[in-house]
Amino acid sequence: MSSKAQRQPVAITFLVIGVLAIWMILAAFPFLWTLWGSFKVEGDFFSKANWANALTGKLTVSETGARVTGDGYYGAWVQEKFWLAAWNSVIVCFFVVTISLTLGTLGGYALARSTYRYAFWFLLSALIFRAMPPITLVSGYLPVFFQWNLWGHTATTIIVLVAINQPFTLWMLHSFFKNIPAELDESAMVDGCTRFQAFRNVIIPVMWPGVITTGLFSFLLAYNDFAVTTMLLSRENQTMIPKVASFLGTTQTKGNVMFAVSAVVSVTAPLFLMVLFFQRQIVGGLTAGAVKG
Repeated sequence: MSSKAQRQPVAITFLVIGVLAIWMILAAFPFLWTLWGSFKVEGDFFSKANWANALTGKLTVSETGARVTGDGYYGAWVQEKFWLAAWNSVIVCFFVVTISLTLGTLGGYALARSTYRYAFWFLLSALIFRAMPPITLVSGYLPVFFQWNLWGHTATTIIVLVAINQPFTLWMLHSFFKNIPAELDESAMVDGCTRFQAFRNVIIPVMWPGVITTGLFSFLLAYNDFAVTTMLLSRENQTMIPKVASFLGTTQTKGNVMFAVSAVVSVTAPLFLMVLFFQRQIVGGLTAGAVKG
């Protein structure tokens, strides 16, 4: 009986490891398959005759002389100027995150420390605004943007994305500030700090993981956005996600589908690296927001 009891945890451990291994393989397979296919020609990766051509690269060898080719990446980044879309994404994401965090930290701190009832109703209004589909909000902006000749510019898209993202930022940072004892502020002000000095020198360092977590979510919203950027940006100022869609929307250029496959890998790879690099900050920020005090 005792030996059976000792063997059971080992069996459960192997079962858990096996399930996790299978889950990781299944989760990673779509990206790894796309990554592998991005170095093939369209006839191999989308072969109707034999799916194994995507592994052997039969047509890739006959067309390029090698089993792998970088023609998809060259066509997307150089020929179709995907680098310009990447640069536009950097600009949009940088300003959306910077403005959202600046306004969010100040507003979240003020609302968390406010003793007035309007703070609750303000947050409730922000939550209702955030719950609305972004496409319904953008449609209201369009007539004004066309009338004032603001449509198609990255600055316009940044303003709209900040407006859509700000309620989420306020709610998230408000919850982090609520979990920081107000005594820290009072102690800093007793020592001679102003309210803003206490906020900058005492509160922000304590809740830095929460700021990083909120910044990452703001970055992902701007980075992955399709509806807003598609409606508000001209073809010359597209970010990466609408640019990928434009590859799939036309067949006029040879190899255009492989440009899209290579662009998808180029868009996804930075997200993997970012999550791996900031995983401790993400977990620490989420944990900090869930623990009282």
